[in-house]
Amino acid sequence: MTLRARLTLWYTGLLAGVLILFGTAVYLLLSFLLTQQINDTLLRTAEDIRSTAIRSVDGEVIAFPPQALALTAGVGVQLRRNNGEVAFQDPGMDELSLAPVNPDDRSAVFRTETIGNDNYRVLTYPLLLQPEDEVIGFLQLASSLEASQQALQNLLVLMVVGGVMAVGVAGIVGWSTAGAALRPLDEVTETALHITRADDLSRRIPTSGPPRDEVGRLTLAFNETLERLETLFETQRRFLADVSHELRTPLTTIRGNVDLITRMGQLDRESLEAIQAEVDRMTRMVNDLLLLAKAETGRLPLALEEIELDTLMLEVYKQANMLASEGVEVEIGREDQVRVIGDRDRLRQVLLNLIANALDHTPSGGTVTLALACVEDWARLTVTDTGSGIPSDELPHIFERFYRIDRSRQRNHTGGVGLGLSIAYWITRSHNGRIEVASEEGRGTIFSVWLPRLEGDCVSSTEPLLQTEGARTPA
Repeated sequence: MTLRARLTLWYTGLLAGVLILFGTAVYLLLSFLLTQQINDTLLRTAEDIRSTAIRSVDGEVIAFPPQALALTAGVGVQLRRNNGEVAFQDPGMDELSLAPVNPDDRSAVFRTETIGNDNYRVLTYPLLLQPEDEVIGFLQLASSLEASQQALQNLLVLMVVGGVMAVGVAGIVGWSTAGAALRPLDEVTETALHITRADDLSRRIPTSGPPRDEVGRLTLAFNETLERLETLFETQRRFLADVSHELRTPLTTIRGNVDLITRMGQLDRESLEAIQAEVDRMTRMVNDLLLLAKAETGRLPLALEEIELDTLMLEVYKQANMLASEGVEVEIGREDQVRVIGDRDRLRQVLLNLIANALDHTPSGGTVTLALACVEDWARLTVTDTGSGIPSDELPHIFERFYRIDRSRQRNHTGGVGLGLSIAYWITRSHNGRIEVASEEGRGTIFSVWLPRLEGDCVSSTEPLLQTEGARTPA
């Protein structure tokens, strides 16, 4: 059964249930009110007749004045003596055969009796002798229930016919409404099938109707999912292409050197060294890819401990001096004393990757500066270079895997494979931090690593905090 049919059945079934409950309540309430109204009429008539009854000297009721009989329009009256003998009977009750009464009963009793083919509401009202409180007779009054039963029957027919019509109309309206509401789901299904058959992730579901209703939000979420999948598939395609390209170069070098050794018939030291260098390069690339895969899936192992970032920065500074080529100077800028919780080796790797990137893009005579500062609840590590800078259109992509700026802009054409900044980005994310970049072509670049610092005082140095457009406190 389709969802449309199920929704229609649920809707009409619920409406039918509500109508049945409501109709039953109305029917019972009206029946009670009509019966109560007849009871009140009979009791009021009995009291009026009792107040006008004529009692003989021996205490028995023997007659009613004419005005009393005028009070009994629509009500049949019968008087029985204490012994059950009928002392008076309304002419309208000639065909009635009321049940005998109990002489010991001193309370008014209502009951419904079938007399002939009609139902009557009968009141048996005891006549008491005052002050002895002795029962000297019984007054019996009867009123036909034909009018009230006819009203209830008409109400029942009206409710049944009206209920059936209401359920039918509700079913038609529910079917059309459910179809209109579920039509976008059919479009979602058709789009998904089209994507499956044609492998076309660029297709989107057209939006129609309010964007904030349930279907509109579903359409928006589906389109966002398609956009995300398209981006992921494009990233995967580019990733595979980049990996193939990066592996092809060292493999070609290794094969060429192996062929050279084979032709020479003897081992060549330079060829062996070249093979060893390319193998080391591939090993580093595979290790970096494994590290990125763990970081992106949230399974990067971290040996968390309390770290003094100023001490770590000094250690990295010493290593950076050994990595720097001739003519490039590495300096220490502002150096606040601040502590964080993190993995010492991973944070060292972040700084070394940023410094290696800065050194790779800084020409001879340039400067690479390390700085550490406290900014509110954050520790800010900066790596600033005076290199050629990064074009603004390439800034959004520099943290992607295998992404490298145009080699014509690089000073060193034997740089890495484009994984260093991506690794730095994911390690920073794993530490609940953030990495930012601001650059201006021809003036240099500044990378800022923000890490949540430990509570406590931050000992600041006297050096001013480096300010660069785009470097700000994370929100």
